Amino acid sequence: MKRPVRVEELTVEPLSVPTVDPFVIATGQVQATRSVLVRVTLSDEAGRRQQGLGEGACLPPVTREDQPDALAAVQRAAPKLVGQTFNDLAQLVTALKLQLESTPVARAGIEMAVLDGWARLDGVPLWRWLGGGGVPPALVTDMTLPILPPARMVELARQWRALGFTAFKVKVGKSIDADLNVLEQLVKAIPGVTWRPDANGGLSVEEALTYAKAAARLGARLECFEQPCRTTEELAEVAAKLEVPVLADESVKTLEEFFALKDAKAADGVNLKIAKSGGLMDAFFIGAAARAHGMSRMVGGMVETRLGMTAAAHLAAALGGVEFCDLDTAWLLAEDPFVGGYLAQGPRYTLPDSPGLGVALKG
Repeated sequence: MKRPVRVEELTVEPLSVPTVDPFVIATGQVQATRSVLVRVTLSDEAGRRQQGLGEGACLPPVTREDQPDALAAVQRAAPKLVGQTFNDLAQLVTALKLQLESTPVARAGIEMAVLDGWARLDGVPLWRWLGGGGVPPALVTDMTLPILPPARMVELARQWRALGFTAFKVKVGKSIDADLNVLEQLVKAIPGVTWRPDANGGLSVEEALTYAKAAARLGARLECFEQPCRTTEELAEVAAKLEVPVLADESVKTLEEFFALKDAKAADGVNLKIAKSGGLMDAFFIGAAARAHGMSRMVGGMVETRLGMTAAAHLAAALGGVEFCDLDTAWLLAEDPFVGGYLAQGPRYTLPDSPGLGVALKG
């Protein structure tokens, strides 16, 4: 039973951190995080106060919101949320959807901040506060290679491999010929690793199948193929023809979309992202449903800082672990404005016993 909490203060500001390289995917690119930083102060019945931090990450066109939209939405909702008391998680989720139904990124940022502060007041890590038991599961992340000039992709791959990364998400989907050329160079540069191509819906069925066949010919072991095509019908055709698990990302933002995709046999798994689903709790519900139906789960992000990636790690831990971790985007940033959160030894993440998310702003 969660103790009731009251929202005393709620503020928001831009959270823009430059990337080392442009983060280029099939459908767009960014050169800095396009997030909002939400700060919430909560109080409990004993009069104690605690602050929570939340990040809402925009990545157009994956999200309808861009940073200015999310900022404005949080600012509009703040006066209506300050003074409200939440007795349980269901009440929190309902209240946020009432105010922010059409702006999931803004909703996700506020929810993350409230969950962080609530768990801090109770003195336990967020993943355990959400029902996770025992010790946190092992979390081993991949590393993402954005669509860049081939020489740069090879250079980055070698750097990350030297730090211990053995699974690589490689972005594809702008040009199948370029994708195949880069794959061949990457396989030669870092043999023996595993690959997780992610097309962000940018390939046709024929191109997706061609990529998988080329990977097999090169001896590149694919662990999964993320969102190879855009439509449900295309995904179903690829999933039926590939032995490699097909994971849906852009196609599944809500629980209703998950069940529709499952019923269409259009994917073998789903990528869970806090911002695209409007909050950690909705992403958790999708992940729990996927597990119940024997489907694999990836937990990922949308170019977040350490704050957002720590929340994603807590989501994965609260689910008891997931098949694929994609918790790498803070590594791709030129700066880190936060301290605390997950502890990383190369790709291996552990979650300390710090209450809430355990993340603080530097300084």
